[in-house]
Amino acid sequence: MSEANPRGGADLTELVAAAKGGDREAFEAVVRATYADAYGLALRLTANEEDAKDVVQEAYLRAYRGLKRFRGDASFTTWLYRITANCAATHLGKRSRHRHEDLADVDVCDVQPDSDPEQLAEAALLRGRVSAALEELPPRLRAVVVLRDVYDLPHEAIAAELGISEAAAKVRLHRARLRLRAQLFPTRGERGEEDAHAV
Repeated sequence: MSEANPRGGADLTELVAAAKGGDREAFEAVVRATYADAYGLALRLTANEEDAKDVVQEAYLRAYRGLKRFRGDASFTTWLYRITANCAATHLGKRSRHRHEDLADVDVCDVQPDSDPEQLAEAALLRGRVSAALEELPPRLRAVVVLRDVYDLPHEAIAAELGISEAAAKVRLHRARLRLRAQLFPTRGERGEEDAHAV
């Protein structure tokens, strides 16, 4: 299956093939065609713009060095997401364990309401709530839920890139979803406790 190049011109599969053959301009075109998605993933995983830029730069360096080993079993973008996730995990491992940054500007879910101001306001509120909930997750849980639910990577790929078993990836995803659900949609009992604490 070929991947369309969102920038027009040659499709991504052709550009990757040319880059594999040593065409540097083709690789630059691949970077231009995939940068927004790779940066978006890095930003969601690191929750910091500067960290995301560093992660993406390292990811493209690794992709360029490893391009000859890219077999095409998965799409190029999936392969690139795996590299980006790996770089993000390495980068986060070097940072302090409990670093929290503002995710308010990150679009975690692609809600595209019509031009209705009420729908726009509700969508913005939902994005803010999801971003805040995602920020509260520990990085190891955030990485799994973003890779699975936002970038649709299979459990096997997530496990391989994060250096954990497939079972562990599934457990982390389950825990992350439970935490997100509890924070986004608290039960009446939890709301009552919150109200009691607020008094």
